[in-house]
Amino acid sequence: MDNTMPLELVTIPCLANNYAFLLHNARTKETLLVDAPDAPPIQAALDAQGWTLTDILLTHHHGDHVDGLEPLRGSARVIGAAADAHRLPPIDLAVVEGDTITICGEAAQVFDVSGHTIGHFALHFATSDVLFTGDSLMALGCGRLFEGTPAQMWQSMLKLRALPDETRVCSGHEYTQTNARFALTIEPDNSDLISRIEEVTRTRAEKQPTVPSDLGVEKRTNPFLRADVPALQTAFGMTNSDPTDVFTEIRKKRDNF
Repeated sequence: MDNTMPLELVTIPCLANNYAFLLHNARTKETLLVDAPDAPPIQAALDAQGWTLTDILLTHHHGDHVDGLEPLRGSARVIGAAADAHRLPPIDLAVVEGDTITICGEAAQVFDVSGHTIGHFALHFATSDVLFTGDSLMALGCGRLFEGTPAQMWQSMLKLRALPDETRVCSGHEYTQTNARFALTIEPDNSDLISRIEEVTRTRAEKQPTVPSDLGVEKRTNPFLRADVPALQTAFGMTNSDPTDVFTEIRKKRDNF
């Protein structure tokens, strides 16, 4: 992280397997909450840190990302996608792809990452190398396609894959062990994946979150970012295929895993 912007990141387990995130600027005392699955653990984290929310970001409208909002809202600015505003709780700032907004004293870029839902968005803090992806890009996976098409989700993955390797990916669920077992069925000889699975196993044995994850590691191990990579296509039996077709088949296989 660039020390000129002292942003602190806290990962908060919520519900059965959700995560919320706090991003805090110690200099300005601003605090961002990303998604609100359940108010009590988030409030407990705020109290433990002595922080007050100034902004709340809702990546998409699903209940396990917004149901805890109202007890936490207070005077915080609530941010959501313009395309999703009709089914989000009331928001104060509606954003679209390409917008740059200032949160916690730092500029952040908005990406439309539709696929899991239509109107889902991600937010990238370039200076601090932090990316909030909700249920789009996940650790070793991507969100199930409830509303969008495989082509939409593949394009969303490409947008995020283009970001720097050092980016920390803050995704919304602890699905990493299951995703890892699935990824191994796609690329069983991927040495980076095998090493990552060992690390994930140790992390979960210690009851620690596997997110955030590093985008560079995701690029080398996450099959949903690798549909156009020759090594994956060959391992998956779809050499020289259209990447969208490969992504589609990987997603189908994951849905039935």
